[in-house]
Amino acid sequence: MVTPVFDLVGIGFGPSNLALAIALAEAGSPDPAPGLSAVFLEKQEAFGWHRGMLIEGATMQVSFLKDLVTMRNPASPYSFVSYLHAQGRLADFINQKSMYPTRVEFHDYLAWAAARFERQVRYGAEVVTIRPVEADGEVRELDIVVQRGELTTYRARNVVLAAGLRPVLPAGIVAGERVWHSQELMYRLAELSVERPRRFVVVGAGQSAAEVVEHLHTRFPAAEVCAVFSRYGYSPADDSPFANSVFDPVAVDRFYDAPHDVKRMIKDYHANTNYSVVDLDLLQELFRRAYREKVAGAQRLRVMNLSRAVGLESHSDGVSVHVQSLVTGEVEALRADVVVYATGYRPVEPLDLLGAAGRFCLRDEHGELLVGRDHRVRTVPELSCGIYLQGATEHSHGLTSTLLSTTAVRAGEIASSLSAAILEPVR
Repeated sequence: MVTPVFDLVGIGFGPSNLALAIALAEAGSPDPAPGLSAVFLEKQEAFGWHRGMLIEGATMQVSFLKDLVTMRNPASPYSFVSYLHAQGRLADFINQKSMYPTRVEFHDYLAWAAARFERQVRYGAEVVTIRPVEADGEVRELDIVVQRGELTTYRARNVVLAAGLRPVLPAGIVAGERVWHSQELMYRLAELSVERPRRFVVVGAGQSAAEVVEHLHTRFPAAEVCAVFSRYGYSPADDSPFANSVFDPVAVDRFYDAPHDVKRMIKDYHANTNYSVVDLDLLQELFRRAYREKVAGAQRLRVMNLSRAVGLESHSDGVSVHVQSLVTGEVEALRADVVVYATGYRPVEPLDLLGAAGRFCLRDEHGELLVGRDHRVRTVPELSCGIYLQGATEHSHGLTSTLLSTTAVRAGEIASSLSAAILEPVR
């Protein structure tokens, strides 16, 4: 039996590879039409993007104009505006005078766009590894081994890795019935067996942590919510116009061309646009709640700043979180129904997926993968097929690597590179 060879296999089908599928379709190369043949492999059983954090009323932190297409093609029929028009809500959205849709609505937009590519996506397909196909001392194709009921292999001339982010828990912490990562919040709350929880502990100081605190405080009006973090207070995100320009497409060019020490400086200077910071409106709302409770003499929102969680004990009916004051060193054991760790994410390591194909990839003097401006990994001459990265290139392309801000433009760049490589393969 002859194994069919795809021009492209995309690993993951979140916003990044969805944007790529759209860019290819708008370039006139949708499968099965003549042109570039593509298939996308997604381990989830259906399209979903951070479903566990679809908190009612929580808004996006980026403008709706930074959707899947607009920054690349403002006339695209796959835009958020086109979605609103199709849903009959365009005038209503305009009338609310906001650039920031709710997360629930934006997820519905993404699912609306993804539904148009059902024929190109294999859901429930978890990539196990990637194997180089060697012939006459060269590698022109890659085998993507997938667990989908049984092991299945897809052969490709190019792969695009967009496997997303992996939730991070502190060392020694294992998720369980009463120990959650924030990314599974809504799922876990739906399964919570405690009818009237008395206390939640939320560890973390970023946007997700603040959203979890606000949601739990609102949803469980009889419960105490303890926010544990090492800072003095939540820090506001810098979304001022000049700072926000670090997320512009042209900023990727400048970052990519900068020396290594300048790249590190840029990341350090502008970390407060994205990491461990909170939307100012949410920050102020939490402070107002805490203040009102102080006035009333019944404090449910307990901000444990300058503190850190140093230990955890699980019980049959809850957990004990050991919280240490960074000022005095004293440790308090908080008995709680649930502890939520809003401790962030890290990109899936590309080499974990590349398997044996990883040995053909080149690294820089700092041990990072060498990645071209077109998001293609630099490889040894023996490998001529393309390996592209979406989401694991902060070291080379800057802060937008894992964000929506330049997703549309990046997808267009990869689509153009793929088309050029197929017409004239890189050797």
